[in-house]
Amino acid sequence: MLNWRHVRLPAISDTEFRRFVDQHRARCLWLLREDYYPRTPAEREEVLRQIAQHGDREAFLRVAQFRTWLSQLSSETSAGS
Repeated sequence: MLNWRHVRLPAISDTEFRRFVDQHRARCLWLLREDYYPRTPAEREEVLRQIAQHGDREAFLRVAQFRTWLSQLSSETSAGS
């Protein structure tokens, strides 16, 4: 079994996250405004949850990568405080 804590993922940018949201807007996020992009960690997690629940397998796996990225961002922000 793969332990995600020991996997070093390539850096993900905010632009990539927005692109991912756009890719899944029609199928998974149709209830959101077309110009909506989540800003807070809670909003981002809700969008990822929707994509994981309503998307395909590839989207589900990519959500895991974005969650790791968001976790790292949160840790960096906490450490910098």
